Amino acid sequence: MKKIAFTLFLISLSFTFLKAQNLSTPSFGLQSVKFSVKLNNIPDSLNNITLILSNTDTNQEYNLSIKNSKIDTSIATSLTGDLFVSTKEISNISSNIRIIPGWLSLVPPLLAILLALIFRQVIIALLIGIFSGAIFINDYNPLIGFLKVIDTYIINALTDVSHIQIIVFTSLFGGVVGLISKSGGTKGLADLITKFAKTRKSGLLSTWLMGIAIFFDDYANTLIVGNLMRPITDKLRVSREKLSFIVDATAAPVVSIFIVSSWIGYEVGLIHDGLNMLGSTENAYDVFLQTIPYRFYPILMLVFVFLVSYLKRDFGPMYKAEKRAIDEGKVMRSDNLTSKDLTESTELFGNEDKARWYNGVIPILILVFGTVLGLYITGSNTLVEKGITDFSIRDIIGNSDSYTSLLWASFSACVVAGVMIILQKIMTLKETVDAWFMGLRSMFLALIILTLAWSIGTITNEMKTADYIVSVLGDSLNPRFLPVLVFLLCALTSFSTGTSWGTMAIMMPIVIPLAVSVTHLYNFNPMDSQIILHGVISSVLTGSVFGDHCSPISDTTILSSMASGCDHIDHVRTQLPYAVVVAFFCMLIGDIPTAYGFSPYFSIIIITVILVAILFIFGKKLDYKYSEVTK
Repeated sequence: MKKIAFTLFLISLSFTFLKAQNLSTPSFGLQSVKFSVKLNNIPDSLNNITLILSNTDTNQEYNLSIKNSKIDTSIATSLTGDLFVSTKEISNISSNIRIIPGWLSLVPPLLAILLALIFRQVIIALLIGIFSGAIFINDYNPLIGFLKVIDTYIINALTDVSHIQIIVFTSLFGGVVGLISKSGGTKGLADLITKFAKTRKSGLLSTWLMGIAIFFDDYANTLIVGNLMRPITDKLRVSREKLSFIVDATAAPVVSIFIVSSWIGYEVGLIHDGLNMLGSTENAYDVFLQTIPYRFYPILMLVFVFLVSYLKRDFGPMYKAEKRAIDEGKVMRSDNLTSKDLTESTELFGNEDKARWYNGVIPILILVFGTVLGLYITGSNTLVEKGITDFSIRDIIGNSDSYTSLLWASFSACVVAGVMIILQKIMTLKETVDAWFMGLRSMFLALIILTLAWSIGTITNEMKTADYIVSVLGDSLNPRFLPVLVFLLCALTSFSTGTSWGTMAIMMPIVIPLAVSVTHLYNFNPMDSQIILHGVISSVLTGSVFGDHCSPISDTTILSSMASGCDHIDHVRTQLPYAVVVAFFCMLIGDIPTAYGFSPYFSIIIITVILVAILFIFGKKLDYKYSEVTK
């Protein structure tokens, strides 16, 4: 009986072993791009195996050496069509793989960009881009590809835990903005700052300071600063063009780089997904923080606005507008077509009669310090669990759970803001819930774009778009110039489409794998590879902001014109030279030198000095004594 049982065990074991012998290949591959081939549980007696790739026209043989009783290698083929993969030594092992032309991997992102440029509808463009990729992946079957868009790519994007955390945080953040706006908290905060606007210079600086203070959302920033400062700057003879420039230049730039804002979940989410494609274990929030010094355009634009306001110097079309306002007392052209109705936004401010600054400041402080505290708690706990007792702040952030921290902070801020409103009897419980829900609803479009961004990222990853670009460009693509090239490409796309978020969604899944592949091709050391990676990530974020800032079809550009009561074309025409000058030196002194290891902090200092020199050389000083005008 024991002999029978042992015999059966041996037979079972042999069948298991035979079954375990297999040739694992992907369902499809790109022409001339490497794909992975795995041959498992091969007998030790076989020292070499010849792998055969064949189709009806040609046979190609690859002699692969066995290591540790299995083959796990990457190969490339110039063939296209259905290939039969087999071995000479083991006849019962074979597999089929479909090879498609490499250029097809470029179609989904390029199609998304092209359609976004033509129709200026990012959601439709992303959906069609995802659909095209799904067709290629699923054997050119449009019906299967259509169904896979929703049941595979979008659903997988929504079922990922980290993605859900980002969605919840972004929604809660919108709820906080809704509460403090409708309760009059932002109005109270703005009123506190406007008390300092007594002269033309202090009026400009107060506008700049308010733009920085309302860092949590670019739309709220634009509408609040423009509407509140317009009567004050009109009285101080500041042109509407200048006001709309300051409003626009302190909206997206400050929101995009601040550690807690309505953009943070979106940006960190894109970075997280890009790192996941590489199998990287880096903390996405930590990477976000590390890229901030490389965000030259938003940082230097904020500096430039301060310099223009403080030095009271202008050049180009802005100088003419300011001269008209001072000499003629006309804050806008006589034939300005701006409708007064478009500049009224009283709904945004909620209870103006009960506008109290602390109703805006306290929830914001809870958001900021709550996030910092959450990072410290989760990071230090992780390090302690690893048995590490001596660690730095950088170690804590690197090991922290940023999504959990952001969730804690945003949820706490919602609760505190709601309780403060009800206790002060500013709004009823129903009105408070409605205000909170209104804030949540305002983030819905952003969440749709973000979900589609994750989906098209999965498509480009599956189709190895970055690998194909590397195989084509290869030796001609110097990694050191990758950050500045990405900046230009994102700027052009964002300018043409009028959306920074849509541009980030399309570009980030492509350039992160591309940066890693190119630096690996050039055998960069880990430190230089990280510099290029962080430079490329920051270029996506800053190039998108720059293009959006200049674009006449950008929503924030339009809102800045509306809130400031400025003719839209006048706003675009006067701010464009300023934006281009700042961006030029950011690329020349920032993106290029730092890719070679130059300190981003020195770049910022040098560019600041250059901007000061430009204002003194090309700018002209315009000012007047306020008392003389008001007599």
